[in-house]
Amino acid sequence: MTKRRSVKCLIFGFAFFLAGLLLVSCGKKSDTIKIGIILPLTGDLAKFGEIEKNSFMMALEEINALGAVHGKKLELVIEDTQGKPEIARSALEKLVTQDKVVMIGGGYSSSETYAAVSVAQKQKVPFLVNTGAADNITEQGYEYIFRLNPPVSEYPSSLESFLKESAKDVKTAVILFENSLFGQSGSKEFEAQATKWGLKVLLKEGYAKGAIDFKPLLTKVREKNPDLIYMISYYMDASLLIRQSMELNINPKLFVGGAAGFTLPEFLKNSGKATEYVYSATLWTPTVPYKGAKEYYDKYLNKFKEPTEYHGAEAYAAMYVIADAIKRAKTPAPADIREALTKTDMMTVFGPVKFISYGKMTQQNKLPTFLVQWQNGQLETVWPKDVATKKYIYPIPPWNARK
Repeated sequence: MTKRRSVKCLIFGFAFFLAGLLLVSCGKKSDTIKIGIILPLTGDLAKFGEIEKNSFMMALEEINALGAVHGKKLELVIEDTQGKPEIARSALEKLVTQDKVVMIGGGYSSSETYAAVSVAQKQKVPFLVNTGAADNITEQGYEYIFRLNPPVSEYPSSLESFLKESAKDVKTAVILFENSLFGQSGSKEFEAQATKWGLKVLLKEGYAKGAIDFKPLLTKVREKNPDLIYMISYYMDASLLIRQSMELNINPKLFVGGAAGFTLPEFLKNSGKATEYVYSATLWTPTVPYKGAKEYYDKYLNKFKEPTEYHGAEAYAAMYVIADAIKRAKTPAPADIREALTKTDMMTVFGPVKFISYGKMTQQNKLPTFLVQWQNGQLETVWPKDVATKKYIYPIPPWNARK
């Protein structure tokens, strides 16, 4: 055999060996069940995405430590949406067609979530939304879409009872909101609710995402002199709104945030002393009467050296709901998991989870909400009374009467 021929044989043999390995690899079944997660991990909403990612991964570790599901471990494939609808759509498409996930979780902002749910429905892959809150996300009649968290229209439910019982002299309101799907949906619903409660809405006005100078808008608010200012904002604009309200000496009886940016530790960092006495609707606190709620909070704080809040609790609970559905499904196939989700009835650290239909909504979980207030640099639960960590301070003192 010539040297050249010998080299050719070696090359051919090696190529044949590699091809064999590739065939074996392609034919080998995965030893994990893949679940896709979409979250904003970069961009303006990255802090929310970070809290949720940490909570998903913490729950995943606990679940996998308890044993296999259908003989396999669960694996999360996480895609960054950057908080943008078009990226969320393509990320979900990739997770389904390339990564072959059996279901989807996550979904932070309403805009990105609303864009993504239609893709999940088209691909017939179940999507458990844990944060995107615009009402219309579960108003499309989609059979593959489920939502863990309350819709934005239900965020102020605790505020309603607070006003009726403890702030009866509040008669007028102003509504400020980011001009996003979340803000538009929330402001529309709150205006209708406020009118129903007997409040006169003096002004409802949106602002562009990324705005930094709110003084022209707030000057209008000061002229109206409302009893209540309700703001639907993420944390950067929430901080600017409250700081500039202090600078303009705007003194309502209540500043109330519509959750989102008003419950993060970053709100305190960015707002400083202006944070004091600000109220916010919230969906969860560590003091809620749900088994494991405080333990989750403590574990997160110990592991990541910073506090968590309702966004993290949503993600942590969602991971357990996903695992429960996959475990109960006949097979780890999307259609079977979807069927199992419809029969979900369990308790989580975020509260009970059972997907029902009411009003225009389908496959929507229904939960109570809470009212918190910043006091002495701490976010205290103040309503309802049975879960309160501190008594509420009302009316809030004027800026010039504070220490």
